[in-house]
Amino acid sequence: MEKTETRKFDAEVGKVLHLMIHSLYTNKDIFLRELISNASDACDKLKFEAAKKDNILDNEDLKISISSNKELKTLTIRDNGIGMAKQDLIENLGTIARSGTQKFLEHVTGDKKQDLQLIGQFGVGFYSAFMVAEEITVNSQKAGDNTSWTWTSKGDGEFTVSQLENKDFTRGTEIILKLKEGEEDYLDQFKIQHIVNTYSEHISVPIEFKEEDKDATTLNSSSALWTKSKSEIKDEDYNDFYKKISSLPDKPWMTLHNKNEGAVEYTNLLFIPSTKTYDLYHPDRKRSVKLYIKKVFVNDEGVDIIPHHLRFLRGIIDSQDLPLNISRETLQHNKILEKIKDSTTKKVLSELHKKLEEDRESYVQFWENFGPALKEGLCEYSNDHKRLLDICLFKSLKLNKYITLQEYLDNMQKDQNELYYISGNDEESIKDHPQLEGFISKDVDVLLFTDTVDNFWINVVSQYKDKDIKSVTRTDINLEKNNSKKEDKKDKDIETAQSELLDYFKDALKDSVKDVKISKKLTDSPVCLAVAEGSMDIRMERFLADQKQLQVPSMKILEINPNHALIKQIEKKIKSKTTSKQSEDLVKLLFDQACILEGEPLKNPVIFSKRMNELLATV
Repeated sequence: MEKTETRKFDAEVGKVLHLMIHSLYTNKDIFLRELISNASDACDKLKFEAAKKDNILDNEDLKISISSNKELKTLTIRDNGIGMAKQDLIENLGTIARSGTQKFLEHVTGDKKQDLQLIGQFGVGFYSAFMVAEEITVNSQKAGDNTSWTWTSKGDGEFTVSQLENKDFTRGTEIILKLKEGEEDYLDQFKIQHIVNTYSEHISVPIEFKEEDKDATTLNSSSALWTKSKSEIKDEDYNDFYKKISSLPDKPWMTLHNKNEGAVEYTNLLFIPSTKTYDLYHPDRKRSVKLYIKKVFVNDEGVDIIPHHLRFLRGIIDSQDLPLNISRETLQHNKILEKIKDSTTKKVLSELHKKLEEDRESYVQFWENFGPALKEGLCEYSNDHKRLLDICLFKSLKLNKYITLQEYLDNMQKDQNELYYISGNDEESIKDHPQLEGFISKDVDVLLFTDTVDNFWINVVSQYKDKDIKSVTRTDINLEKNNSKKEDKKDKDIETAQSELLDYFKDALKDSVKDVKISKKLTDSPVCLAVAEGSMDIRMERFLADQKQLQVPSMKILEINPNHALIKQIEKKIKSKTTSKQSEDLVKLLFDQACILEGEPLKNPVIFSKRMNELLATV
């Protein structure tokens, strides 16, 4: 038998071990995830080798066994995979310089918590066991060999390697952790069960737990549903998995199961709930798609695997191309993850578009649940705007139902060059808005924007297929079908003829308005507020003011309807030079009325009430 050989860890390895052992790590549970993943890899390697060599894999089922001994305070993880020979133990467990140890040390910041988050990035997952163990023993026999070896270290700068005296030890690897004082929780079956269910539930080999004299219990399902072919999976299997992973009681509205091969290989099994999720508008806009790497759970928080506007998705994405030991910091800037995110987003939007075309009634149900969240994607500068706009629905004033922007274009008036919208708090309150009178009379459709997010995305995306999307509050809108030079001259003639009326309004309102113009939209109401081309929409400006993001709201343009009885009454007094304080008060009341209709605050509600009472007293 060979004598025991004692070796020193590389200097860099010693530094990493010292940092790990003496740092406060917020999630020690990951040590078991790392050891189980290593054991699973060993089983996979054996199956791969068995495909090339005969007699390397016997009839024994591959599995991972975990056992605890509370008296000795030991936790053992055993697999019957490929195993390691002496040189494998020395190279795999004695040095990690080839994994970039020196590079890791160059990134050390001195912040222990942050430094430990970096460790996984550099392939040192095995050493995480020293967070809970004062001594680690590794026994192993490589497949095809008859000699077993043992590796031992206390993480104090050196390790020993010797031939194992136990003649009964067979192929595979056994890791024995002598737990530190205070780490006895990791001997408990329920603690082990929780860790396995969280991180290793879908490992393809069975994971068993045996506590002293008790029978072995299988801890995992050994079945990653997403790795199966669609033809093998029943709807009830998808439904059960959805309920388990989402903790939601409903059935999924849509299931997306795809294996993506090529430059980046990954599998996604994603679900869209059939009811609005309770956390959809949580301030953090949390996403609920879990990231797996080779069937091992990595993270579901702080990982940019899907965009925020698709946060209603539930499910998993499993990558074959990401290293298991990858830090959260690295995940946030990983090019592979970015490609997965882009590809997944395109697939989801494509499937939604298909559903929109094939089953409008069902799609409307989806839209009412998640449409406002989906539109948040339009607020971000990305390449997905066209895809998103194509699947957005908006209520049509003319048709009184949801339509797409393309359907709006298809039904536009012959000479109409713009898409029109109006913003408001709810559908019913804006249907009767004075701004819509001219559109209704000219049979021009208007889209009803009632979601807060509409105020934002319209400032990012102002066109659809080369057509401007314009608010009805713009003062430059001309609903005449023939915008010829003849029409322009007619407009100027009307402004000139009404110049006295306009000047009177301007003088009465002084600094309260930016301008006063003759309206081309009003038919029944006397006045309305408008904004100039290029100005911020009234509702958007008010929202920013309410959020203290805008100190001084802009002055608006007052549009007047010269055919309304009240305006004619004022104009008659102007021409007969019989205007009075009452005439001026009427102008101010009309302006205040226009402000109220747009939800704008009155400068002085008390004076408004006084003027109103005085006017009513003359009736």
